[in-house]
Amino acid sequence: MDEFKFSKWDGFLSYVGLAFSLSDLVLDVLTVVAFYWEGEYVYLSISVVLLVGSSLLVQVYSWLWYSYDKNDKIVVATPGTLKVVHLLQMGVYLRHVIFMYITTRGCITKEQMPEDLAVFANHDLTMLRLFETFSESSPQLVLMLTNMLQRGELHYVTALKASASASSIALTVTTYHRCLRSFVPKKAKQGVVSSVVYFLWNLLLISSRLSAMAMFASVHPCLIFPHCVCSWMLLFFCAWRSKTTFMDSPGGEWLYRATLGLIWYFTWFNVVEGKSRDNATIYHSLMLLDICVLSVSWWWTIHKPNSFYVLAAVIGVILLYVLGLMLRIVYYKFFHPKFDSPTSDHATERGRTDEDVVDGMGGCPNEDVVDGPGDSSNKDVVAGSGSLSNKRMKKLAANFYS
Repeated sequence: MDEFKFSKWDGFLSYVGLAFSLSDLVLDVLTVVAFYWEGEYVYLSISVVLLVGSSLLVQVYSWLWYSYDKNDKIVVATPGTLKVVHLLQMGVYLRHVIFMYITTRGCITKEQMPEDLAVFANHDLTMLRLFETFSESSPQLVLMLTNMLQRGELHYVTALKASASASSIALTVTTYHRCLRSFVPKKAKQGVVSSVVYFLWNLLLISSRLSAMAMFASVHPCLIFPHCVCSWMLLFFCAWRSKTTFMDSPGGEWLYRATLGLIWYFTWFNVVEGKSRDNATIYHSLMLLDICVLSVSWWWTIHKPNSFYVLAAVIGVILLYVLGLMLRIVYYKFFHPKFDSPTSDHATERGRTDEDVVDGMGGCPNEDVVDGPGDSSNKDVVAGSGSLSNKRMKKLAANFYS
């Protein structure tokens, strides 16, 4: 029997992710309490809405995935029990407990099946953390930065908390990216340097985006909401046009497309298999333009004669995004695994080259791509090392490495 091969590094990142989730929850509660005692009832209301809305969102996803997965090895309780747990907003923490039990048991017994279960559980947890990050953590960070700018105060504690929050967001994206690598076991394992570069360019891009939003919101608080809604509606339309097939039910798929529009508001993920360099270029160009407009609007509203620091902040935010794009290019040039040479029959048939490989987060238009190891149109993307595989992540990996 094969030994338990679940990556200790990935397991460590999962435990770090849990620690971040718990600490973030504590910090959120403390922030809400602080807003209450300071009489900041608008910020208090927004924080509560974000916390409750994000919790409901991830619980719905967790419940839907349990209802989709009929395997007894995955569904660990009766439907009624699972429903009660999710109504109590504890479904995600139940998944964490199951994952910790599986990994501990697997490392001790060296069994094959716990490895499959560990990988499966880790994949779902990674996706749920990703949804929570962009539905709660990112907006919360914008809210915190906005409050700081409006007060005109910069304490080292606030700056440290903002840096930690931004790092947590980038770490979540990096962990999601590493999970996709379990579907390409024939390729070299992802090194630490590769993950660091991936983490850094996401940190720079996301930090620039959130900072520009906070700048604009600090001087135009009544306009940031229409900006968010209108942008989300446009991105939701783009997600619908992409014809994703990530979920197993029509209602779940519409929910996923709505969530995808929210994630796109902060960062980019590819949602369809195939060539996507043009889409990524258009997205980042528009995002850079939007960042310029938001930050310059902030400068134009509050600038004073010889206000060097205000102008430096605007330039710094824009340069952060440009630097992030440069690191992104470096990653895909030197660290991203490449499949299928441009002259191969497979690449010619699909009309792609190695340079077209970009990050993905969406369904696959052709279900045959991910039905199994032998049916995948991307020969390097397989179901996994064991008999149990997460078909949702297979779809993401098929897009990521297509």
